[in-house]
Amino acid sequence: QVQVVESGGGLVQPGGSLRLSCAASGSIFSINAMGWYRQAPGKERELVAAISSGGSTNYADSVKGRFTISRDNAKNTVDLQMNSLKPEDTAVYYCNADLKQRGSPYLLRYWGQGTQVTVSS
Repeated sequence: QVQVVESGGGLVQPGGSLRLSCAASGSIFSINAMGWYRQAPGKERELVAAISSGGSTNYADSVKGRFTISRDNAKNTVDLQMNSLKPEDTAVYYCNADLKQRGSPYLLRYWGQGTQVTVSS
């Protein structure tokens, strides 16, 4: 069984910073892309940032220049450094890992449980 677990969420003031971490573990053969999505109340889940196994990145326009995604392939972890946070960044943030389990040829998308990020004065 594969586990994907986020951590690092919390309450932060506007303009502040927060670092989210995510670890994938279990019977993993390989991980392709990893990423972060978020969902605010009344809004659809949206891609925040994604990173390939080779280090190529994609960012939502709303976070470009403020957020940085990184990963450690050896540890199967991905981080999201969030700077200059705004109230509109408030959401539940979900980590995902697109991976193959050991013994399986299928690339599947796994999700973490989500971590709350609240940006407020």
